Amino acid sequence: MVYEKIKLGIGNAYLTVIKPIGLKNNEAMLVIPGGGYNVVCDDREGEPIAITFASKGFTSFILEYSIREAAKGHQPLMEASAAIAFIRENADKYGIDAEKVYAVGFSAGGHLAGSLATMWHRKEIYEKTGISYGSNRPNGVILCYPVVTGLENAHKESFYNIIGSTTPSKEQLTYYSVEKQVDENTAPAFIMHTANDTIVPVENALYLAESYSKAKIPFELHIYPDGPHGLALANEVTECGNPDWIRPQAARWVDDAIKFLRAL
Repeated sequence: MVYEKIKLGIGNAYLTVIKPIGLKNNEAMLVIPGGGYNVVCDDREGEPIAITFASKGFTSFILEYSIREAAKGHQPLMEASAAIAFIRENADKYGIDAEKVYAVGFSAGGHLAGSLATMWHRKEIYEKTGISYGSNRPNGVILCYPVVTGLENAHKESFYNIIGSTTPSKEQLTYYSVEKQVDENTAPAFIMHTANDTIVPVENALYLAESYSKAKIPFELHIYPDGPHGLALANEVTECGNPDWIRPQAARWVDDAIKFLRAL
């Protein structure tokens, strides 16, 4: 596999590229680790995910995005948008089909991937990045135990970081809540969560699935009965000495998500 690291030229964003050797016209996957917009959990939700998707024929791009004070406003979304646009602009270089560009995000990274799916058309993104309209819309997203809502059952710290305030208004929270932005422009989504997640309540996934259903946008929802937050691959590759992160039932999400994307 080929490794390459690229500075995107916007904010603090970098892409690390992991490409299967010899494949042409393959799919692309933007990998967005979580961390509450406070850290980027690349060790479990970055490189292992990218390598797994690369082993299944995807050229993978791990996004390192702005966090903490630097995440205020739509900065991470602008960086993720620039990343999707970069992938499309360099489709020939990487042997990618520009109509098969996807994103997978975990926890707060799931919020960012979900924002790509639902908020890609916000005008401030184009005003501040200079990318062409629509070049940042993913063809589909995979959202793993995603932070979705800033309202009831919210992971508040994520929203404090992207809003830049510990006392945000309801209007601000709604503006950044993914489930409130689903419309006819929204990209399809595969959503996975566990029923007993104590960090990001499962209601986040349920709210989003309901919004997708009402908007009649293609989606697939998997709620696994058991497993802590942060499962990543849910197998030995990402257990990092914590056997509680091994959940064979949930580990099927990778193959299920790929089937969903390829059936779109």
